[in-house]
Amino acid sequence: MKNKTENPIYSHDTLEFVTVSAEYCAYLEHLEGKNRSEFISTMQKLLPLLYLKAQLLPEVDSEGDFLPDDQVTEADYNWIRNAIYEIMKEADEYEDFVYDEGMQTEESRWKTVSEGLADIYQALRNFVSAYQQRVEDCMLDALWCVKDNFELYWGQNLVDTLKQLHKIRYVLNSGSDEEDL
Repeated sequence: MKNKTENPIYSHDTLEFVTVSAEYCAYLEHLEGKNRSEFISTMQKLLPLLYLKAQLLPEVDSEGDFLPDDQVTEADYNWIRNAIYEIMKEADEYEDFVYDEGMQTEESRWKTVSEGLADIYQALRNFVSAYQQRVEDCMLDALWCVKDNFELYWGQNLVDTLKQLHKIRYVLNSGSDEEDL
């Protein structure tokens, strides 16, 4: 294997992404006592940082032979989603409009902030768990997987959820006390 300075799993940008991902996961794992205003404010800081750090990840090739098993169970996922829902309550569900290039039409989809953030959590927790195991082949495959999934799925999910959090904070609640968010 390459030495640590040349290896993409130890690059500066990768390690910063690991750090921000771990911070995101830890925050969602400790939501007790958080109010909606504090939660939205924190997500509005962490989500753009995650997006930026994911953009800076190095290109890696993988056959996926060493992908570690998923660490996030269905129970873990549901616990995170429910904890977020308890904070968001009536502001959790929103309508998103998606433009279909092929059909040249816009369609409406109902989404939830809690599911969007839990989906991101699942991808990042699995990634961080692979790094915690410190098996370089698994780390490389996990890096490839999280970057690939960012490009295909959770990156757009992050953008959509951030857009809704912005709308909740600045549009839907304009004129209200921040504690009431």
